[in-house]
Amino acid sequence: MPSCQLPMGTCPDMCPAAERARRERERRLHRFEVAPGCCGDRPRADPQRTVKEYCRPAAGKPRPPPSELRPPSVLLATVRYLASEVADSADASRAEVASFVADRLRAVRLDLALQDAEDAEAAVVLEAALATLLGVVARLGPDAAHEPSDLVLLQTQVQEGFGSLRRCYARGTAPHPRQATFQGLFLLYNLGSPEALHEVLQLPATLRACPPLRTALAVVAAFREGNAARLFRLLRTLPYLPSCAVQCHVGHARRGALARLHRALSTSKGQTLPLSFMVYLLALDGPNEARDLCQAHGLPLDGEEKVVFLRGHYAEEGPPPASSCYVLVGSKLRGRTLEEVVMAEEEDEGVDRPRSPA
Repeated sequence: MPSCQLPMGTCPDMCPAAERARRERERRLHRFEVAPGCCGDRPRADPQRTVKEYCRPAAGKPRPPPSELRPPSVLLATVRYLASEVADSADASRAEVASFVADRLRAVRLDLALQDAEDAEAAVVLEAALATLLGVVARLGPDAAHEPSDLVLLQTQVQEGFGSLRRCYARGTAPHPRQATFQGLFLLYNLGSPEALHEVLQLPATLRACPPLRTALAVVAAFREGNAARLFRLLRTLPYLPSCAVQCHVGHARRGALARLHRALSTSKGQTLPLSFMVYLLALDGPNEARDLCQAHGLPLDGEEKVVFLRGHYAEEGPPPASSCYVLVGSKLRGRTLEEVVMAEEEDEGVDRPRSPA
């Protein structure tokens, strides 16, 4: 039987006019969407700032008409707006920004799924959306520990973004220019997952040979081997987006390294290591973070300069301490905006692209 042909979206705005009017009437505008200078108890929607919100498709409900679906070009412009104007909002908490951006990007993915977009243009939109989401989630930093339920929802959105993008890659016959980079991001975000590693190892050898994916596989190998020195040396060299992807695993990697050091060095009298060495080995943001990390795991300090590995003095209670990860993540922006990173063809010069088979 012939497949049902999906329509192409025709909505020219980031939010359809009908939804804009309805949410304005129902007072369901987010403050990011309200017209500047608007005051009183009936805020007005700014057509240049209002972004279509996610609405779960209901069973039996007809598909939205093309006039309510944004075509890929408008979806990409919407993602760029979220990355440039919302992600860097100075008057909002990072948690509020992440929640808003995640919802609006979910709507972007839904619009894309409901229309007949070509795989190549769909991949560009999905890549930009996923990169933006990784960036805003990584910026939560230590704040994420205060709202674990919200963080779980955001992590679910990231995984759904990877799922949509990787399904798009699988449908295509030709390699996408940034596929190796985003397959590497998938592997880093799921560091330690045997399933994720298995999926990536099924990719064509030419794709796995690309530098971004080769580096991600090297990080996985160091993590699986428990080689902290090599792992954190590799993490220091990662570009910004891969660093955002792997950030959620840094605390567990540091905890594992501390546990191995304790097993190797602890004695009844206690052996010591300089805090400066711990800062270097674990790519910490400074001696204060090294002290906090050691104390959180029950390791005593000898003055201000050394950590003591004393037998019986090591504990793992609750999740690893949250870190700002400036050395491993924040410093790698190097003055760029999130939009510049998101829309870049490739972050580093010399990144090879997969070649089409002859």
